[in-house]
Amino acid sequence: MSAPTDPRLELPIAGVPDDRGTRYPVEQWHPTRCGHSAMRIDGEGRWFHEGREIRRPELVSLFARLLRREPDGRHVLVTPVEMLDIDVDDAPLVAVDMASEGEGEARTLRFRIGATGLWSDADARHPIHVEQTDAGPRPYLGLDAGLRARIARPVYYALADLAIEEGHDPPGLWSSGAFHPLESAA
Repeated sequence: MSAPTDPRLELPIAGVPDDRGTRYPVEQWHPTRCGHSAMRIDGEGRWFHEGREIRRPELVSLFARLLRREPDGRHVLVTPVEMLDIDVDDAPLVAVDMASEGEGEARTLRFRIGATGLWSDADARHPIHVEQTDAGPRPYLGLDAGLRARIARPVYYALADLAIEEGHDPPGLWSSGAFHPLESAA
């Protein structure tokens, strides 16, 4: 079958850093000082403060590592001393690259999250799920701290190519011992 058009989308896992331990422990921080950050993340994953786009990648990366999603659905930037709401149009993060190793049930899929540069495996705790929208399917990857990353369209197409090659019904892929359907349940 056809390979992804962009060879960077299917990198071997061996060349991808396993840096899952470099995130801040935002789930452990519960400060009492709260407010609003005057920040927004648009549907394409771009960060804004008071209406102006934040263009420094290092600053966006820092903020992205301080994100958490609350049980009520709000997104917050949290440190040990302060928690600030942040408006999010869709998913706060975007999975921009993918690495794949193995086949079938032995496959492992790892995704690079654009804002942080960190990699996250798809597994039972971090599932791939697809929501059907008026614009078509929108794929997401579950992340730590209650967050999710929208899977960029070229990465989703590369996943679809792999799923077509494996011939699962419904279409989907195994990763780290869990099956991830690539179409919405609805």
